[in-house]
This record gives sequence, C-alpha cells and structure tokens, in this order.
Amino acid sequence: MRSPFDILEAYERRSLAHAVQLPERHFSTDVWRGVGYRIGSRRLVSDFREVVEIVPMPPVTPVPGAQPWLLGVGNLRGNLFPVVDLKYFLEGQRTVQQEGHRVLIMRQTGGDVAISIDELYGQRSFELSTEVPAGDIAQGRYAHFVERAFNDGDHDWGVFSLSLLSRTPEFRQAAA
Repeated sequence: MRSPFDILEAYERRSLAHAVQLPERHFSTDVWRGVGYRIGSRRLVSDFREVVEIVPMPPVTPVPGAQPWLLGVGNLRGNLFPVVDLKYFLEGQRTVQQEGHRVLIMRQTGGDVAISIDELYGQRSFELSTEVPAGDIAQGRYAHFVERAFNDGDHDWGVFSLSLLSRTPEFRQAAA
C-alpha cells in the first residue's frame, strides 16, 4: 500500500511531465519603464522605484497654517501622510478633483507623501532610442525635476523625478 505522500509525489511527476512550457521572457535593457500621468497639459512619467502605490484620493483633513498646495493629511490603512496638490505646487493652480481621482504615494525621508495628479495613464515603456530633449515640458518650475523626455510617437513624456521633489527644501517645509 502506498502512502498519501507517495501518491501525491506520483501525481506531481505525471502533471509536470505534461506541463506546457511558457515562452521565456526577455526584458530589454534598452527600455525605460515608469508610471505615466498628467499634470496640467504636461504628460509625465516617474520611475517605478519612486512610486510606492497608486490609490484613490483618500479623505483629507485640512491642516491650519499650511501652504496652500498642502491639501491636508490623509489616512491609508491607519497610516497618516500629507496630501500635496502637485499642480498647485508647480503651477499655482488647483487640481480639479473628480470622481475616481487618484494620488501617487511616494516615499520620502520621514514617511510617505501622496501627490495629487490630474490624470493617471498607468505603465509606460519607452525605448531608449526614443529619448528627446525635454524642451517645453521642462519650462518654469518643472525644469528642476524634468531632465529628460521620451516620445511615444504621439506625445512627449517628461521624466519627472519624485526623489528630487522630495528633497526640495520648499516641498519639505509645508508650514506657511
């Protein structure tokens, strides 16, 4: 009589003998990947390593005496974090809040920060050969955070550095 373990082992051998092998996936090192989003009229992407999470806009509690671009404090799964209107910080204009509005959660020293964006496009991949000058995308305050751009055939996408943003003294000092 065979033990239950022997029966399971035989079953595993038979099933592996008939398993269909998936094709091997190779990821090109000549591809840049990130999260695509829109702030105002600019299409931007940020490196996956800089975005912790993308979530719906949490309920926000205003903070008295804060900069106008700091919307307040949000709560996600028991963790409190500041919620920043990135468009207001960069352009001086409020982001229009809509149903289904999303925020990017970025990590910075001292804790996570949520940044409000106008529109989320999701994952974007660009061949390194499609890199173009940042040009108009890097005008004004964006010049501090956008050093390169890619063209997908239809649009230029500025690579926005969230890590540079998190180290900017003005961004770190939200008290008015």
